[in-house]
Amino acid sequence: MAQHHLMPRQSSPPPPDWIADDLGRYLERVRVHRDLSPHSVGAYDRDLRQFFAFADSRGVTDIGDVDRATMRAYLGHLHDAAYARRSIARKASSVRAYFRDATKRGTLAIDPTAGVAQPKLDRPLPKALTQRQMAAALDGVTGVEPVDIRDRAMLEILYATGVRVSELVELQVRDVGAGQTTITVTGKGRKDRLVPIGTQARHWLDRYLLEGRGRLTGDRTSDALWIGGRGSDMDARTIRRVVRRRTGTFPHAFRHSFATHLLEGGADLRSVQQLLGHVELATTQIYTAVTRHHLRETYDRTHPRA
Repeated sequence: MAQHHLMPRQSSPPPPDWIADDLGRYLERVRVHRDLSPHSVGAYDRDLRQFFAFADSRGVTDIGDVDRATMRAYLGHLHDAAYARRSIARKASSVRAYFRDATKRGTLAIDPTAGVAQPKLDRPLPKALTQRQMAAALDGVTGVEPVDIRDRAMLEILYATGVRVSELVELQVRDVGAGQTTITVTGKGRKDRLVPIGTQARHWLDRYLLEGRGRLTGDRTSDALWIGGRGSDMDARTIRRVVRRRTGTFPHAFRHSFATHLLEGGADLRSVQQLLGHVELATTQIYTAVTRHHLRETYDRTHPRA
C-alpha cells in the first residue's frame, strides 16, 4: 500500500487513470439529468478528483477497492489538513452522491460510504434585520440617477421576494413584465416558481424599467434585468458589492429578513417554504427559532395571565 501523504489544500489533481472515464460519465449525467449549473458541476469535479487522488495514494487501483476505511481515512485527512467543517461536509456529500449513483447503476454491490458518519454542522441562526432596520435601509437609497433607481428597485425586490442572489442575477426583463403582481424566479435545479411582489417593489421596478434601465444599456441590447453602470450585465459579485455599499449588509440578510418577517406576521411555514424555493420543509424550519422571541413577546403582550 502506498504511503499516505497529505495533499495541498485546495488542490484539484487530475483523476487517476482507473477512475477517469467513469468520473467523466458521472459528471455528464449530473449535468444533464439534474440540470446543474457549470459552477455546481465544477464543484463536484474538484471534490471527486481530490477524493480519488487520495484513494490512489493509499493504493486503491479500482473503484471496487474503495471501502469504509478509505472514506473514514479521507475525512480524517481533511480534518488534519484544517479544512473548515462545512467544506468537509460538502466534500463528503459529493463523494456519497457519486457512490450512491454507482451502487444504483450496479457498478458496485455495496456503497462504501454507507454507515460512515456524516460530519455534523452547527446551524447558526440567520441574522435578520428588524422591520424598522429594513425600512431605514430601503428608504436610505435616494437619488434620481439610473444607478440610484436601479439599486432601490434591486433592494425592494430582494426584500419583497426573498430570492437568492443567484436567482436575482438571472432575472430577465420578461420575468418581471410591467404591472405584474408576481415575478418568475429560476431556482436551484433550474426550477421556476412564481413569487408575488408588493406595491413598493412593483413601483420601483416599474420606475427602473421606465427611467433607469434604458439609460444604462444605451445602444446595447440585453435581456438581463440588472445592468451595471458601464452598460454590461451585472453578476452576483457586483450585486453583493452594491447591497453591501448601500445597506452595510449582504443579500442573504434580505432573504432571512423576508422569511422572518413573514413568520412574525403569521404566515404558515409551508407557504414560506414555497416562497423561498426550499425543497425540504426542514430547511425552512430554522426560521422558527428566529421568531421564537417574537412569539414570546406576543404572548406576554396579549395573554391575560402572562
